[in-house]
Amino acid sequence: MTDPTTLPAPAAALAEVKARLAAAAREAGRNPASVHLIAVTKTFGPETILPVLEAGHRLFGENRVQEAKAKWPDLRARYPDIELHLIGPLQSNKTREAVALFDAIHTVDRPKIAKAIADEQQRQGKRLKLFIEVNTGEEPQKAGIPPKETAAFLAHCRDDLGLDIAGLMCIPPVEEEPAVHFAFLAKLAGDLGLAELSMGMSGDFETASELGATYVRVGSAIFGSR
Repeated sequence: MTDPTTLPAPAAALAEVKARLAAAAREAGRNPASVHLIAVTKTFGPETILPVLEAGHRLFGENRVQEAKAKWPDLRARYPDIELHLIGPLQSNKTREAVALFDAIHTVDRPKIAKAIADEQQRQGKRLKLFIEVNTGEEPQKAGIPPKETAAFLAHCRDDLGLDIAGLMCIPPVEEEPAVHFAFLAKLAGDLGLAELSMGMSGDFETASELGATYVRVGSAIFGSR
């Protein structure tokens, strides 16, 4: 077994995060394999990402299309089994590039973006895993569908646009207890018959794992401060 102290810093941090994530899942009576760790590489270059790739991790997240376009094609040429998720806001004029580059989008949050994704998927012959972003705190400055509109938006995405909506995503308000929002999102997803939950970041991924997350988005706990 590899001694974690001999690993490059990001790889050692990755191993620790995975161990904590698995422990939190087991504590909640869940199968650790049901919780997927997205290593968030926003602002980090290939030299920082490579130790994590060399450690065998293949699931990554980016916040911006242009930044992802600048670094991931070369990394994917070396590691073709990389799975790349867009976890930041998507502008409609970046939809073509996003559909071409990513395997999943976690921030479907308005009809205009849903339609643009549907059109691009048809044009490119590609199907992405998609999540509806829900503004659980109903913060006016934050992206996301209001909770009370989620069911209607889901129906529009599926029935009118033919999108594959896998689940829901949220980013709780900074000043509020995240567990309340994670539990709310889990109930909402259950009510809507959705199996996937994208929730939890570096400061609260264990709580998210305990409350049903199937994807957690962890950056600084693996790669360090930005």
